[in-house]
Amino acid sequence: MPECGRCGSGQTVKNGQARGKPRWKCKECNRQFTRQTPRGKPLETKLMCVLLYCHGVSLNALAGLYKVHSSSVLRWVRDFARTHYEKPQPQGRAIVMELDEMWHYLEKKHKNSGYGKLWIVIPENSSTGSVAIGLVRR
Repeated sequence: MPECGRCGSGQTVKNGQARGKPRWKCKECNRQFTRQTPRGKPLETKLMCVLLYCHGVSLNALAGLYKVHSSSVLRWVRDFARTHYEKPQPQGRAIVMELDEMWHYLEKKHKNSGYGKLWIVIPENSSTGSVAIGLVRR
């Protein structure tokens, strides 16, 4: 008979079925449970995936190798990075530029002109609010 996961008692009795698996009930704490095996992949597998990813193996290759979904491997890598690495503190001042493109509008206007694509590039410095406009032909 399986042991109770809450109190560790070995006094359990069968208590029906859930999804085709036997359900157990603890006589000590009245807890009902079905699963005795732990869920998920072992820690060694997760660490090996992170190590191989850091050495350049792709997420999809690791997912196929360990028979898991690629989003699981990505989550393991992100969790490892969050717990083991600190974000560097910014030093100095950063300039953030925003770029807007209007080539799809201009392409319709100059479709028959033979110039190719004409792009309007509008970089904007968000800290100072300055704007510069430029035209680029491709």
